[in-house]
Amino acid sequence: MTNTAPIDLRSDTVTRPDEHMLAAMAAAEVGDDVLDHDPTMRALEERVAHLLGTAAALWVPSGSMGNLISLMLHLQRGDRFLAPRGAHVLAYEFGSAAWLAGGMPQPLDWDAGPGRPKAATVRAQCDGSTGYDTLRTTLLCLENTHNGAGGAVTPPHEHAQLAAAARDSGLRIHLDGARIWNASVALGLPPAALTVGVDSVQTCLSKGLGAPVGSVIAGGADFIREARRVRRMIGGGVRQGGVLAAAGLVALDRIDALAEDHANARLLAAGLAEHGWEVTPPQTNIVLAAVPDVGVTLQRLAAVGVRAVAMSGQIRFVTHRDVSRADIEETLRRIGEARI
Repeated sequence: MTNTAPIDLRSDTVTRPDEHMLAAMAAAEVGDDVLDHDPTMRALEERVAHLLGTAAALWVPSGSMGNLISLMLHLQRGDRFLAPRGAHVLAYEFGSAAWLAGGMPQPLDWDAGPGRPKAATVRAQCDGSTGYDTLRTTLLCLENTHNGAGGAVTPPHEHAQLAAAARDSGLRIHLDGARIWNASVALGLPPAALTVGVDSVQTCLSKGLGAPVGSVIAGGADFIREARRVRRMIGGGVRQGGVLAAAGLVALDRIDALAEDHANARLLAAGLAEHGWEVTPPQTNIVLAAVPDVGVTLQRLAAVGVRAVAMSGQIRFVTHRDVSRADIEETLRRIGEARI
């Protein structure tokens, strides 16, 4: 009998905790994180800070909240901030950077490659104008990997050039590293090598690493102290958060396994190309494919039990720990038989 079970490639957020992670959650040592700083939450934050090369870190319920808190601390009302075109903080956080953080966004072109502006482009946006009637640019937001560019990676030498341009222009730097673990594995470098020079970084535990909930902001001790206060202000304080932090600690043990997701993404891209699809070769776990009609293609995929989403005017497939190589091969079989 033909396998018709759905294969969910919409996102790496659809993963579910396995028995090992659930057992760790059930056995977690907990305390009131708002009053006493939950011990398991503290252990998670210290471990993430070490991995990212920062002094301190703070758990938050979501990556969008982590980015928002960071921007709220870096920006004053009316400040302009720079970010690569299509960045998550610009396109997928419902305008909270402007609404709640009070920032004026300025997209930067991808003139260095997918998802990546040149350092010269950053410098050109900061021409030194300080007149009363000019916008004050104070922040550069980077994203590694860049979701809208298909999981594109910023290599460390380009990151260093961008950080230097920002510093020379008097800008602070926030890194949306929701998938920095993927960038680290793809480059064969420790995560801390990709955060050099930033003032803050946000990273997710609930994407490729498989935790059910949670992201972490990391930065200097003073910054994180203020971030904890702002987290409470916008409703992000937790009580016995160790239950969720325990899942995050297990997730961090699985960073190396992201290489399997990357291999599955390459397999999927190659198979789609063989079926005549126009595919961008993936650097990590996101495959973007250009099609004549996105809506119709998504419907046809759904009809054969393959779930994907639209992004950047293309079809986005995301491989993750709950999708095996056999699932990718089955996906390609269904697409081929249906002549999609």
